[in-house]
Amino acid sequence: MTAIHTATVIGGGPAGLIAAEHLARAGVAVTVYDHKSSVGRKFLLAGRGGMNITHSEPMAAFVERYGVAAQQLAGALNAFGPDDVQAWCADLGEPTFVGTSGRVFPKSFKATPLLRAWLRRLDQLGVKFVMRSRWSGWAPDGSNRFVGADGAEFCVAGDVTVFALGGASWPRVGSDGGWVAGFEAAEIAVSRLRPANAGVRVAWTPEFVERHHGAPLKNVAVSVLSDDAGLVARGDPIVTRSGLEGGPIYALSVPIRDALDRYGVCELAIDLHPDRSVENVAERLARRRPKDSASNWLRRSIGLHPVMIGVLRESTANHLPAAPEEMASLVKQAIFRVVAPMPIERAISTAGGVMFSELDESLMVLRRPGTFIAGEMLDWEAPTGGYLLQACFSTGAAAARGALAWL
Repeated sequence: MTAIHTATVIGGGPAGLIAAEHLARAGVAVTVYDHKSSVGRKFLLAGRGGMNITHSEPMAAFVERYGVAAQQLAGALNAFGPDDVQAWCADLGEPTFVGTSGRVFPKSFKATPLLRAWLRRLDQLGVKFVMRSRWSGWAPDGSNRFVGADGAEFCVAGDVTVFALGGASWPRVGSDGGWVAGFEAAEIAVSRLRPANAGVRVAWTPEFVERHHGAPLKNVAVSVLSDDAGLVARGDPIVTRSGLEGGPIYALSVPIRDALDRYGVCELAIDLHPDRSVENVAERLARRRPKDSASNWLRRSIGLHPVMIGVLRESTANHLPAAPEEMASLVKQAIFRVVAPMPIERAISTAGGVMFSELDESLMVLRRPGTFIAGEMLDWEAPTGGYLLQACFSTGAAAARGALAWL
C-alpha cells in the first residue's frame, strides 16, 4: 500500500478489537466506534467466572462444534486458530494453560489484565476509539451514520468497514441486536436472532422453588425427548426459580430450540443415576426398610440428595411409585416439559445473524463492497468451552485479512 488507508471498525468486542489490531499492524489507520462508554464489556463478562479463551480439542473435531456453519467458518478457524490465540495471549504477557477439561485459560484466570494489555497494544499501534456512538445505518452516499452521545448525527466514510456489533444477548454490555433493522433496510438477509447456550423455563411448584432454588443436580445426564435428538449432556444443571441453567442445559440449546420450533413443546429427560443401569438401581431400591419414608428410602438406598428427590416429586406431581422397578425407571428418566427457553437477553450467546449467502469467502458483504462482518453478527452458534470466543477472534482476523486484500 503506497498511501495510508483508513478503516472503520464498528463494535468494540473481541471480534472488532482483533480486526482493528490486524489492520493497524498492516499500516491502516483504524478507528473503532462503539455505543458504550468503554470497549470489551462482554469480554470482561465472559471472564467473570474464569477466562476460558479457547479449547485444545484437535482441529477437525473443533471445527465440527460449529454445526451447520462449520464449513463456512473452517477457513477462518484454521487461519487463526486456538494455537494462534494462545500465542497471541502469551505475546500480551498473559500465558495460557490447558485445564483438565481441555479448555484453555490465561494463567491469571482473569479477563481484565488481558484486556488492559490488549488496549495498550492497540494504543501503541495508533488505533483510535470513538465511544458513545451508535451506528444507525448507511447514508445515501454509502458512508456509515452514527448518533453521538449528544444525539447529533454524523457520518464516517472509511476505505473499509468491519462490523462486529455482536448478537443480542446481554444487551446491558452492548450486544443488543440494534443493527438488524439497518441491515434489513439495506436488503441484507439476517437470520432471526435467537437465544443460544440458554437456560430453560420449567413450571416448578412454589414449594420446590422455595426449598431448592440455587441447588445443583450433581452428575446427572440430560436428554431431549424428540424424534431425532440423540444428544445426552452430563454435568450439574442448576435449579433456578424459573427453570434450569448450567452446562448440560446449554449444550442442548439446539435440540431444545428445534423441538420447540417443530412441535411447540419440548420435554427433557433427566437421568439422576447415569452410571448405574435401571436394573442395578432397582436392585438397590429393593432393600427398602419397612419404616423408611420415600425420602429416606431414596437417600439410603441410592444416595439421592434432597433436590433430586424433589425433582422426582415434581415429575410425578408428588405421586412417587412404591415398587422398586417403577421407581428405578423414574430415577433413570424423570421427565419435565420445557415451557420456553430463557429470553435472549439472558442467553450466553445468540444464534442467527447475517446469512453467509450475503457474503463472499472473505466475509465481505456482496451488496456493500469494502464492508466486512465478524463475530456474533454472523449466522453461527457454538457451545461454551472457548468455542464462542475463538470464532470471534477467528472471524475478526478473517475480516481484517479480507479488508486488506480488498484494499
